[in-house]
Amino acid sequence: GGCWVAEEPDSSHGCARGSCYPATGNLLVGRAPRLSATSTCGLDGPQEYCIVSHLQVKKCFTCDSRDPSLPESHRIENVIYLSGPHGQRTWWQSENGMEHVSIRLDLEGEFHFTHLIMKFKTFRPAAMLVERSADFGRSWKVYRYFAYNCSKLFPGVPSQPSGLVDEVLCDQRYSEIEPSSHGEVCGTGAVGVGADGATHPDLLRVTNLRVNLTKLHTLGDNLLDTRREVLHKYYYAVDELVLRGSCFCHGHAAHCAPAPGAPTSSVPGMIHGRCVCEHHTQGLNCERCEDFYHDLPWRPAEGSSTNACRRCDCNEHSRRCHFDMAVFLATGNASGAVCDGCQHNTMGRRCHLCKPFYYRHPRSDIRAPTACAPCDCDPAGSLDGGACDGHTDVALGMIAGQCRCKENVAGPRCDRCRHGAFGLSHDDPQGCQPCRCDPRGTVTGSSPCDSISGDCYCKRFVAGRSCSQCVPEFWGLSYDVGGCRPCACDFGGAYNNRCSMEDGACPCRPHLMGRQCDQVQPGFFCAPLDYYTYEAEQATGHSHGHPQLPVVRDGAGRMVTWTGSGFARVRDGAGLTFHLENVPYPMDYELLLRYEPEVSGWILLLSHGRSHGSTVPMPRHLPLHRYVLLSRPFCFEPSTPYEVTMRLQRAGVTQRHPSAFILIDSLVLLPRVSELPGFHGAEAAARREELERYRCLEAFRMAPPPQLAQACARLVCSVSAMLHDGALPCQCDPQGSRSSECQAQGGQCECKPHVLGRRCDRCAPGSYGFGPLGCSPCSCSPEGSVSQLCDAVSGQCRCQPGAVGRQCDQCQPGHWGFPACRPCQCNGHAEDCDPRTGSCLRCRDHTAGRHCERCQDGYYGDPVLGSGQQCRPCPCPGYPGTRHYHGSACHADDETHHIVCLCAPGYTGPRCDRCSPGYFGAPEMEGGVCRPCQCNNNIDASDPGACDPHTGHCLRCLYHTAGPRCAHCQPGYYGNALQRSCRRCGCDPRGTLVSHCATGACACDRGTGACACRPNVVGKTCDRCAPHFWSLGGPGGCEPCGCHPTRALHPACDAVTGQCQCRPGFGGRVCSQCQEHHWGDPERECRACECEPLGAESPQCEQATGQCQCRPGFGGLRCDRCQRGYQEAFPRCSPCHPCFGRWDPALGSLQDGLRRLGMQARALREGGSAPLLSPRRLRALEEALGHVERLLGEGGSPGELEQHLDQLAQADVRHRDQLAGLSRELGGLNRTTSHLQILLSTVAAAGFSGKSSYRSILVSAEASRQAEGVANGTAGELNRAQATRRAAERTLRQQGDAFRRGTAATRKSLREAQKRVMGLSIAGINEKVRICGAPGDWSCEQAPCGGALCRDSAGTRRCGGTGCAGALPVSARALSSARNASQQLEVALGQLGVVAQKELARGARNRAEEALGRSQAARSRAEKATAQLRDFIRRIKAFLAEEGADPGSIELVARQVLNISLPSSPDRIQELLREMRESIGQLEGVDTVLNSTAQGLAAARGLLAQGQDARERAEGVRDELVGTQRALEVARAQATAAGRALRSAKDAIRVAESRAKEVRGTGAAGVVGLGERLGRGAGALGVLRGNGVGAVGALGVMGSVVWRAKLMPQLEQHFGANERAMAAKATRLQALEQRVWGLLEEIRERANAYATC
Repeated sequence: GGCWVAEEPDSSHGCARGSCYPATGNLLVGRAPRLSATSTCGLDGPQEYCIVSHLQVKKCFTCDSRDPSLPESHRIENVIYLSGPHGQRTWWQSENGMEHVSIRLDLEGEFHFTHLIMKFKTFRPAAMLVERSADFGRSWKVYRYFAYNCSKLFPGVPSQPSGLVDEVLCDQRYSEIEPSSHGEVCGTGAVGVGADGATHPDLLRVTNLRVNLTKLHTLGDNLLDTRREVLHKYYYAVDELVLRGSCFCHGHAAHCAPAPGAPTSSVPGMIHGRCVCEHHTQGLNCERCEDFYHDLPWRPAEGSSTNACRRCDCNEHSRRCHFDMAVFLATGNASGAVCDGCQHNTMGRRCHLCKPFYYRHPRSDIRAPTACAPCDCDPAGSLDGGACDGHTDVALGMIAGQCRCKENVAGPRCDRCRHGAFGLSHDDPQGCQPCRCDPRGTVTGSSPCDSISGDCYCKRFVAGRSCSQCVPEFWGLSYDVGGCRPCACDFGGAYNNRCSMEDGACPCRPHLMGRQCDQVQPGFFCAPLDYYTYEAEQATGHSHGHPQLPVVRDGAGRMVTWTGSGFARVRDGAGLTFHLENVPYPMDYELLLRYEPEVSGWILLLSHGRSHGSTVPMPRHLPLHRYVLLSRPFCFEPSTPYEVTMRLQRAGVTQRHPSAFILIDSLVLLPRVSELPGFHGAEAAARREELERYRCLEAFRMAPPPQLAQACARLVCSVSAMLHDGALPCQCDPQGSRSSECQAQGGQCECKPHVLGRRCDRCAPGSYGFGPLGCSPCSCSPEGSVSQLCDAVSGQCRCQPGAVGRQCDQCQPGHWGFPACRPCQCNGHAEDCDPRTGSCLRCRDHTAGRHCERCQDGYYGDPVLGSGQQCRPCPCPGYPGTRHYHGSACHADDETHHIVCLCAPGYTGPRCDRCSPGYFGAPEMEGGVCRPCQCNNNIDASDPGACDPHTGHCLRCLYHTAGPRCAHCQPGYYGNALQRSCRRCGCDPRGTLVSHCATGACACDRGTGACACRPNVVGKTCDRCAPHFWSLGGPGGCEPCGCHPTRALHPACDAVTGQCQCRPGFGGRVCSQCQEHHWGDPERECRACECEPLGAESPQCEQATGQCQCRPGFGGLRCDRCQRGYQEAFPRCSPCHPCFGRWDPALGSLQDGLRRLGMQARALREGGSAPLLSPRRLRALEEALGHVERLLGEGGSPGELEQHLDQLAQADVRHRDQLAGLSRELGGLNRTTSHLQILLSTVAAAGFSGKSSYRSILVSAEASRQAEGVANGTAGELNRAQATRRAAERTLRQQGDAFRRGTAATRKSLREAQKRVMGLSIAGINEKVRICGAPGDWSCEQAPCGGALCRDSAGTRRCGGTGCAGALPVSARALSSARNASQQLEVALGQLGVVAQKELARGARNRAEEALGRSQAARSRAEKATAQLRDFIRRIKAFLAEEGADPGSIELVARQVLNISLPSSPDRIQELLREMRESIGQLEGVDTVLNSTAQGLAAARGLLAQGQDARERAEGVRDELVGTQRALEVARAQATAAGRALRSAKDAIRVAESRAKEVRGTGAAGVVGLGERLGRGAGALGVLRGNGVGAVGALGVMGSVVWRAKLMPQLEQHFGANERAMAAKATRLQALEQRVWGLLEEIRERANAYATC
């Protein structure tokens, strides 16, 4: 048939209403030059070819394609048309025998290919394929395969469509060998069409087409004939080739025009390649949008949708645009145009934005050329070189035309610097530089710096261009008003007052530290003013006739008023010379002499100078003040030795008295501190004032100096640092001091006991032996020594006559009883005795005792002096000291005088030559010893037979132990023999293996107590069956329950009865039968027994038959009628007459015989004379008959048939013989019948009514037949019952034998027990033991506690009760208490872990809370004290402000205030704060505490101890504050009294002022008096009150009052400073409180976490 051509698309509507397509046609028309073939016949010369035809005569022809005009030319262009220009037929033909040939068409552009039609002149190809290319031949894809056998020629290519759009198929319709000519090949329809029928243009788009001919059809002769001429008739020849298609325009064109480069004159019918595009598209194939139509993406037209390109919207600022897919997607597929080349200073994808440096003019239309106006911004101060906001956007904060200033620039045009910046510059990215003024050093409230120069405005103590540096002698730049704080370097501890600006550290002198250099390093100290003290006892005397004598004083128990070891006693007229060689600093020093006068009136003659130089004596009277300060200072220089010589004599006497003397203590060099550099200048006034106010210099005149005020200690330390250029090393003696560090003030080291000296380098008076442990007290005996002092090295005291020893506290050798010494009494066996008790020491001759009056152990005799005896060794059996001695002592018997040995442990016998019970060995041999028997304490050590005395083997083990060492439990017991815990096994003999049981007791594992159980028996004592087993006690263990798998509720059964728990409707032990009171087969039906209760033994019947078990006299299936042999109506069944029992058996036998006869008679009537055949006989006849039939059926030989006939004849003979025998038997039966008739008549004549009796016999016969039938039906059950009965009988016999044996044994045991019970007496037991708590001789009614056999009214045993102390109630209560205690212990053990954790956490939390509470209490006390102090200061201010405050009251108040001691020193407070920090630092480790409970508890306890320590320190501060409060109250009372005194002294002051005017001219005398009165203080006021002294005294009082009034502001400042210090400490306490609160909260959280974990 022909090829079907697809219908062309309808383009009648044009392109306005949807997609449009050009007309289709043959793409080969007009494209002959673009058509080619890989093989054409006759191109190189004439070629012969032949045809296969039987109609034509001529079979071979010539092909010559060199000239296309020749009729023999068969070029490829001939396929375009069927005939040539002259009407002749044309075709293309390939070369002969060439199988692989390609025809190719190259198009000038993209075309839409629809189908292919090829008409062949000869055979169609056996295989070919069509390919297409859409990229001008760079890649090819197959359209379709054509073959007569696709699976063979193109394997793997499907021939049936599967619905895929781009699938390639193989077509077998156009490749057959028929027809031999004019056959067609069509490729239509499926190319580019999906399973849904829709056309996919991409699959139809082509630029090149190629037809590959791959296999020729042959007739097969080429396989037989190899000549080349055979192939002349096999070639490809195509009459016409049609490649139908159209111009490819994506649905945007209905017409096409010639493509560029194609000839303008087209061939008729030619399909052109350039689309005439619509829908604003352009291009050769309308493949893109026109210019300025790019608002939508280009898409091909589809159906009624044109998908036309849309014009761009550029607001009339551009005529060029392009499409951007990202923009299209971002706008939600609404618009994708991006305008190009925007004009009028616009930009953006729609030219809707202004360019940088332009902004959207609010009064111009967006399409106007003036829509964007230029920005007006200063380029130097604005961002992006002067750009402004291009448009207004409220959400983004943009305003059209608004300038965007740089970071440090301001103003509408960004033309000035912001506040805090300077130097507007175009190159600066921030516009202006920030002022760089340090805010800490800049004056607040003004501009930080100059906007042009950038200079900052600094605070008072700040310098530098950026105010970031402190002025000299200041540091710590901060936000304070002044900006920096003064260095305040210590004037002595620091080299100068210039400190580090960062941390304020001052340049310290050596070994000083702290920011202000006011602290000494550890191991160094500040020297006191009297540091250079020269002891008089070390000075030399300058008069040989009157030397000084050292007087050593012991300071123990008295107040020490001297330095060194004591004094130098100087007689009248003698003198001392002091050598000064260690002057530290060149300056003036004052000489101070300390002494202790015993009489007054001494004169000191003093001279000083350099060594070996001249001296100038200066006389001075010595007052009774114990010290004297020379009238003028002396200048000393370092590195120069000096001598100070003094002579002391009594004043007003001419003769020196030899017994008059004075005690000189020491000479002191006191530096004149006012000459030091730190006490000159403006700042030194405050220091000098402090020296005078606190009388710092006067404190060092007395020995020892009093406790220094804090101000004095600071000043003294500064003076020491200046004198010594730093701090002095402690140099504590390593032997006499406890530490290498000393006190910072004074340098006193911490001395060991009885050690003195600043360096702890000498023993105190009354001690000796300076060494690593300090010094030891002399402890000289007051009775035996002359003095309490001893030798400093040996400690030897000076003894009185008769006393010896270091302490003079011992008697001479051979004496005792100091101080009443007596000679020792040692019976001549010792030389010395104890000096205190008189007991002899080191007794000789084997003696012992206080006076060596007895023999040592191991010896005997009487060693008393005069007895004539001596101590001799004991023979036990050897002597002491030998290996054969086994005794400890011995003695001679008084009567026999035999030696009796006291043996050592383990030995016995008169000579200790045997081992004691419990010991073994060979003590009779030399070196033999007795050792304890190793029986693990499981024998009676006092039993001689407990162990073998020679081998030590244990023989009588106790506590149920066994073995040669009693180390195991005996059989039948288990436990730990070493702990005496062997207990009876307790194995149940019913469940234990028989092999482990003997003599009534069963053995178990000796260690664990586990018994050896029988099969299916479990439990430690084998006392119960395993799950799903029962019947404990069998020889094979427990039996399986065997419960029915479906009729039982579960496989378990009762361990004793074996009864399974049955489902409803089932019963029996294993639930395999009907339920109780039912019978039948449970698989079919269970019926109720319904046994008559009056006639049945039990409601249960036989499971198989339903027969109830009837009582005597009752019968029937349900026992509901009287039994045969009983009469009257049921249930009154009474036995029949006794004759019934005699006749009933005879009637029964007759009835049976009649029944048999009747049966035989019926058989004879029905079947002749032959008797009934038995079933066995019938089976034999049937087998014979079957055998005959088989023989007849098999068709055997005649001989075999004859043989069988003979056998049958013989069988017939035998049967006839049997019949004859049966006839004889029948005759016998007849005779028997007649005999029975006679008997029957005889019975009838005996008195039975014939008719009724016969009926009864018939009825009985019928009943018998029924019973026989029932009996025959129950034969199987009876057999099983008989078997069961026999098995039961065997079991009963076995059990009976065992039971009888057990019963016999039990009877025997019971008889023995009965005998023992008969001998028992409950009364006796009650009387002896008091089981229930009452005497046994009381009756049960009289006994309040009952008795062993007493019962109450309810039958319950009564034994014990309230107040009963019998064994049973006490044991019961003890047992109950033990059980309760056990339960409580288990509960407690379960809760102990949680409780322990909770208690530990709770304890830690409580201790932390207590520490916090104490801190808060300390803080509140400090705040309260601060408030009181403020109130006191306020009152003082109010008092001073009163008009009536007189000078006397002011002076009194001032003195009281000056005497007030501060709550604590700064060092004390710093130490307290440091300890609190350490406590809190340890408190911060509470999380580790709670992670480990044991360590946490210890740490918490340590924290508690530290908190208590902090509390004690806080309480100390509180006590000091309380003392301050008390002092304030005293001051308040004294201020009141002073007010009254001042008011009374006003008049006297007025008089004094008038007199003072008169004596002001007196000059120096008045000044001297004023100075003296200023020194005395309040004394002038008393003189003024009492006597009204003259003008000089009044002027002194007025000067003192004025001075005190001037002192009050300073005092106020001092209190203000203290108040600020207290406020700072309160602030620190608050901070510490906050930290403690935070830690407490963390502890609470962790405690809660541990409490709830």
